[in-house]
Amino acid sequence: MKKILIILCVFSSLLAFSQKENAGKLLYSENFNKDWTNWIVEFEQVESSTIGLIDNKLDISSSKGATVWFNHKLSGNIMITYNATLVDAGGKNDRVSDLNAFWMASEPQKENPFGRNGHFEAYDNLNLYYAGVGGHYNKYTRFRKYNSNGEKPVLKEYSDAPHLLIGNKTYTIKIVLNNGLIQYYLNDELYWELKDETPYKEGYFGFRTTISHQQFSNFKVYQL
Repeated sequence: MKKILIILCVFSSLLAFSQKENAGKLLYSENFNKDWTNWIVEFEQVESSTIGLIDNKLDISSSKGATVWFNHKLSGNIMITYNATLVDAGGKNDRVSDLNAFWMASEPQKENPFGRNGHFEAYDNLNLYYAGVGGHYNKYTRFRKYNSNGEKPVLKEYSDAPHLLIGNKTYTIKIVLNNGLIQYYLNDELYWELKDETPYKEGYFGFRTTISHQQFSNFKVYQL
């Protein structure tokens, strides 16, 4: 029995070590307990939208289109993780819809994609990957790859209830880019996987939404 316990302890230690190694090197971590100076806000309607910190969460309430960019360029093989909740408490922007994200976003003629007005079509000339979870009033969940000539084809789409959103539920998002393999996980379920022959290897990450109230926490970026 003692020998079995020793073997189990060694196995558990090796497993924990393996999981830690698989996470990669931590590049950035945002706990949202002090400020949000690492984020750039683009609201379509500035006067009726807000951003702030509440209980170690980045609170974004947008009356129309909104993109909130992480202002550090990412490159290479990376993993992005964070938690998100769609607030549904009767507030003016509390619509359960559009838990979206841009990543590896770049503009060929500029150093960065910042400076837009938050309107969805304003980003059509960027190169990026896009996750649109529960879009169109929580009817569709879509994955797109934008290219800078205005094309943004839907690569995969869901419309069944298990792939749509629930208000006040906390979701864990994981985005992986590894040697051209693009993966998006929601609560550990693989929603999309793309082996991209011409992958975007650098660019910016942004929370994206419209007419919604969302809170984000535990944002981390790892180098794989």
